[in-house]
Amino acid sequence: MKRLVPFTLLLLASLVAVRAQNDRAFEIAKNLEVFGNVYKNIHLYYVDDVDPGKAVKTAIDAMLASLDPYTNYYPESDMEDVKLQLLGQYGGVGALIHQNGDKIYIAEPYKGLPADQAGLRAGDRIVAVNGESTEGKRNADVSSAMRGQAGTTVTLTLERDGSRFDRTLTRREIQLPNVPYSGMVDGRIGYIKLNEFTQDAGRHVREAFLDLKKSHPAMQGLIIDLRGNGGGLMNEAVDLVNIFVDKGALVVETKGKVAAKNTRSYTTRRADDTTIPLAVLIDGYSASASEIVSGSLQDFDRAVVVGSRSFGKGLVQNILPMPYNNQLKVTVSKYYIPSGRCIQAVDYSHRDENGRAVKVPDSLKVAFRTAHGRVVYDGFGIEPDVEVKPEYMSSLAIALTQRFLVFDFVTEYVRTHASIAPPDRFEVSDSLYDAFVAWLSNKDYDYTTVTERMLKELREVAQEERYLASIEQDLQSMEQRFRGDKKQDLIKHRDEVAAMLKAEILVRYYYNEGRIAGSLSDDPDVQCAVRILSDRKQYSRILSGE
Repeated sequence: MKRLVPFTLLLLASLVAVRAQNDRAFEIAKNLEVFGNVYKNIHLYYVDDVDPGKAVKTAIDAMLASLDPYTNYYPESDMEDVKLQLLGQYGGVGALIHQNGDKIYIAEPYKGLPADQAGLRAGDRIVAVNGESTEGKRNADVSSAMRGQAGTTVTLTLERDGSRFDRTLTRREIQLPNVPYSGMVDGRIGYIKLNEFTQDAGRHVREAFLDLKKSHPAMQGLIIDLRGNGGGLMNEAVDLVNIFVDKGALVVETKGKVAAKNTRSYTTRRADDTTIPLAVLIDGYSASASEIVSGSLQDFDRAVVVGSRSFGKGLVQNILPMPYNNQLKVTVSKYYIPSGRCIQAVDYSHRDENGRAVKVPDSLKVAFRTAHGRVVYDGFGIEPDVEVKPEYMSSLAIALTQRFLVFDFVTEYVRTHASIAPPDRFEVSDSLYDAFVAWLSNKDYDYTTVTERMLKELREVAQEERYLASIEQDLQSMEQRFRGDKKQDLIKHRDEVAAMLKAEILVRYYYNEGRIAGSLSDDPDVQCAVRILSDRKQYSRILSGE
């Protein structure tokens, strides 16, 4: 009799499990039937014609949006976007465009690609694509028209300095560079910028590193810049870590609903350099694969992480083939870095009363330890070892950017300046800055500062609470004094605006490499990393947790 008790309990548990599975299968079948009948009746009885593809995609998108921002459905027409995400490739002419008002302009032709080879310049207005006017069209529509299968042609009608001309370009397979720039800072510290973890990113970083070592044998340290890098392929992150961490180290582990699909990714070959001091730069836009690299190197105590807290994306997506050449990108697991922590910052399975996903509360964050025993935490991205306060754009800088005034000024500047100094020596002189200020004198770039908004709110609250009469005179005095101070913003924010001018001028003459190279000497994060890597005692003290 005693032996029958555990057997009976096991049988009951099995029956409950089977019942639960059957209930779930019934719910799925029932809801699919309901959905099919809803659409069938809309198709039969709705007063206007309904596009079936558009209607079903809207339903699918709404369903996936209730899960997380990374689970997406891609119809066949969007395959170029999928290719761009995974491989950094697309068929096109190799130019960035932007919209100013109802007009579309070339913003940046990429070096050596069809647009650049055809002589297109930043500031050229795109009047028509294959004879179809761009007037009033959205930036995305014009970009889509310019893209297409490699080997096909596209004719652009352009306007420059009041004259119109046509250029017929042959589209190519455009491969966006993973590593747009690598070089030396202060002649002693190497620097590699990695934009995204698309195919071969790890190999490209390795090649850039080995080239720097070969050309600068006395290199004292290396900076890997992952700021603004939203991630990509997980295997490329493992390959990058393997450059600096020897074979056999567990870099990342994934865990999901299907246990058979869980993975453990190790370094697979001998490292190229296990001793060179490393600094990894991150910010709030460093996510996913960027966090695997920065977090694992932090957990191994192999690099000092510098900057500001990363985004906090600890979710892994797979792309699944669907019928009729459609594809589904779906979140299948969470990833865990060497210390055992998951850095996912938002819990999409729990939402507030407004339907918004909630951040992982501090009370649920768990402490983990690095190889040397330093305490690190899960649940909110990668916390840098050395924090550099992020610099936010002033209201003035935002207004100048939104109205493309720096861009337009530089377009005129380039017409009268055939060449400029190399990126590492070019600076915005007082005379150049004064010319920009004078050029702005008849331009509209009105903007509202945070102070102005707060004064307006204070006035509204005071009026509502009937205190306005007693403080009206003081408010008017502050507003008048502030308006006078605001006129000095171009002087007060000279360094910030001059940096914007410098970046835009450098990209016109030296492409993106020049813009990056010219920014390093004024970059607070880079300079902080240089100081740490140049001081071996400080570097070792940070990694030892002293």
